[in-house]
Amino acid sequence: MDLQEQLKKLFPDHQPSKEIEPEIRDHTLFIQSEPMICKYEKRKGKPITIIEGYTGNDEDFKLLAKELKTKFSVGGSFKDGSIIIQGDYRDKIMELLLNKGFKVKRVGG
Repeated sequence: MDLQEQLKKLFPDHQPSKEIEPEIRDHTLFIQSEPMICKYEKRKGKPITIIEGYTGNDEDFKLLAKELKTKFSVGGSFKDGSIIIQGDYRDKIMELLLNKGFKVKRVGG
């Protein structure tokens, strides 16, 4: 007996609704003229990559942070107008941002 049959037995009057697919929207990021800064630091002995200097909307920068984290399968956060990625991914992040049309400046090390 599969799950659908069990649910029908438990809730005989229920009519299942159509599957709702998440809304996929095409969102274009604001491309600025000034370069974003990509730097490397160690905090508590662990390497992190920090991206700062985005002058557009914070929501756009959060979407970019989410995309970077999922692309490289790493943890990170968005705090105080900067993206913090766990690990040293400067070269990969800079390449991805350059492909998106951003100007990126490498700072430190």
